[in-house]
Amino acid sequence: MRLHPQPIFLRTAFFRYFLIFILVLGANNGKAQTMVISGSDWTVNIPPITEAGTNYAGTYESQASQIQLTIGVPLLLGTGKISVRYVPNPTWNNALSLAAKRTDDGTTLCVLCSITGGKDNYVPLTQTDIELFRITAVLALAAYNNIGIQLRLSGVSVTVPAANYQARVIFTVGPP
Repeated sequence: MRLHPQPIFLRTAFFRYFLIFILVLGANNGKAQTMVISGSDWTVNIPPITEAGTNYAGTYESQASQIQLTIGVPLLLGTGKISVRYVPNPTWNNALSLAAKRTDDGTTLCVLCSITGGKDNYVPLTQTDIELFRITAVLALAAYNNIGIQLRLSGVSVTVPAANYQARVIFTVGPP
């Protein structure tokens, strides 16, 4: 006679393995994606107009790796979505447009991981998050180092009032 019988769900192998699976899944979901951003401020030097009837070039690009991202996605069969937006800091003219693109894949040791999107064309930035690219981890931690990001400013014209316009570009990593 047993004084302390086991609960029924621990008596069968299926329920034991199911419980272990749930615990492992919960442990993986508790880990967070990480991102480290490096680079320098980008100041666009717009030459003055010296002749009547001329306009500005209109579009200016930063260096290919003006911003570098280091991102870790520690989920088994997980995906991290990298989003971007801008915030006026403190003033911005809506005739000006910012855009960003990924210029390279950075470096990684993860063999079955992938990084997709955001490389071929500029993604126009808004004041709400928009997806720039994704990182997928298959069997381990997907860690990418020094992913190059290039910025583009367009809409510069004599019709935009002369002022010192500034914006902050904000990157976010999260679930898809």
